[in-house]
Amino acid sequence: MRSEPMEARQEHKTRWWSLADRLGATASFLCAIHCAALPFVLALLPVLGLGFLADHGFERGFVMFAGALAVATLVSAYRHHRQPLPLLLALPGLVLLIAGVTFAENYSIALHSVLVTCGGLLVASAHFVNLRKHRAFHAH
Repeated sequence: MRSEPMEARQEHKTRWWSLADRLGATASFLCAIHCAALPFVLALLPVLGLGFLADHGFERGFVMFAGALAVATLVSAYRHHRQPLPLLLALPGLVLLIAGVTFAENYSIALHSVLVTCGGLLVASAHFVNLRKHRAFHAH
């Protein structure tokens, strides 16, 4: 049996999910910046020793990580505060990200970049909105 009170356990859990949300927002925002800037800096990456950033495998892995983190944090937060807006932002964002790293990369770099940039921005927005909803919920 745990000796810490229920409130302390809840506060620890809340801090962990808040940290996960911040990590998700940062990852999604970096993903959007990466995807928007990639067409412009593609030739410079190998010179800087960052050629792996242009690799489709790296990008897919990053999208899968950001997507899994988004689903885990946003679904858990929804169960807590029952505010659907973060999920409503994240779901189309995840669809755009997945479409961008699977189907669109075979068609054109411009389509790929637009899809993953918009998707990343939507997922990052979902995390930011979720943090605000979480703070508002705990302020009451």
